[in-house]
Amino acid sequence: MTTERRKGERITFERGIGAHMMGIDGTWRRDCTMEDISETGAKLIVEGSAEGLNLKEFFLLLSSTGLAYRRCELAWVNGNQIGVNFLKPADKKKRVARRPTSATADV
Repeated sequence: MTTERRKGERITFERGIGAHMMGIDGTWRRDCTMEDISETGAKLIVEGSAEGLNLKEFFLLLSSTGLAYRRCELAWVNGNQIGVNFLKPADKKKRVARRPTSATADV
């Protein structure tokens, strides 16, 4: 028996929804089927091998034009099924350390 770990309610698709996974840098792309989705993540079936792909962080493209997408991180893997967590805009922003500016220059 598996324990449900999702925080939100999920929607399960009877036949799955066709989607694509794409690397953050655009160097790879895979077809996938979205089996279910919640506010915080989704379960995907990956077409072909996911071996060697950087799945730490990637895009889930939900439209053929790429206008509907979610930024994801890998949660778990079970064969060709993967679980992903959706990253919120605040999660992906990296704070840039600023260097102190000097009002006077050393001469």
